Parts: sequence; structure tokens; C-alpha cells
Amino acid sequence: MSTTQSDRLRGLLEPLVAAKGLDLEEIELSKAGRRRMLRIVVDSDEGVELDACAELSREVSDKLDESDVMGEDEYVLEVSSPGADRPLSERRHYVRATGRLVKFQLVEGGELIARILGVDDEGMDLEVPGVKGRKATARRITFTDIAKARVEIEFNRKDKKEEEA
Repeated sequence: MSTTQSDRLRGLLEPLVAAKGLDLEEIELSKAGRRRMLRIVVDSDEGVELDACAELSREVSDKLDESDVMGEDEYVLEVSSPGADRPLSERRHYVRATGRLVKFQLVEGGELIARILGVDDEGMDLEVPGVKGRKATARRITFTDIAKARVEIEFNRKDKKEEEA
């Protein structure tokens, strides 16, 4: 997608998405056979429900029909929330992942798997799980230390309420 078209789409859609209390995370335009596929990813601190995606999809479709930003060619519109394994790149992504286990690729090399305990403007406080019966340790990491980060899916983690019972 050209930068100009991307910028025009973002300028057109961001106010609409923000009015719903959502963040516009990504706009992706790609080819799908003879048609184009416009994928819009939205999120919020509380997550995004399917009904909100459906309602936003209708409003985005109407807005795009009113404008010439997509041109005359056919396209398929998809409005969704990010997957659980999406990359973390913005401060708000880390805030939303508080309490979750995250795999960090570090700028200096190597990787770190740790649970996010808290996030501030410079970075975050982590809990690095203990290995072979050792206790977990605390660690501080800044955003500039991180090359890449993704949430690790945990299938057997107990909820805090279950642990306290």
C-alpha cells in the first residue's frame, strides 16, 4: 500500500475508530485474487468484542463508500482485533499485557521470558520465572532494550483468584 494511500486511510478512519473508544492499530491493504483486501485492526484496554467489530465495519464501509480513497476497484473489508500473538511495539501494548508472560528479543542479543508486573514511561518491571525450583526474580527493562516482544500463550496458568482460594 502506498504511503499516501495509507496516510489517507488512517486520516479518514482514525477519528471514526477513536469515537468508538478504540485504537487503530494497523491498516493493511493486500491483493486477494482479483480483489483487494483491506484489513483494519483495532484494540482497546478492555479488548474488542465481536459486536463492536461488526458495528465498526459497517461504519467504516459507509465512510469508505463516501470517499474516493479506495478508488473504483472492488475490495473486501475486514475489521478485527489483534491476535494473542501479535507483536508488542507500543507502550499501550505492554500496559495491556500486564500480568502476562512475554518473550522479549533484546537489542543486545539474547532473549528473556518474563511476566510484566508494571509499565511506566521508560520501561517495565518484570518477574523472571525461577528455573528448577528456584524463586522468581525481579528485573527492570527499558523500551530501548527491546528489539521485539510477543505475549507467550499460557494454557495452564491459574487465575489469581484461583491461587488465593
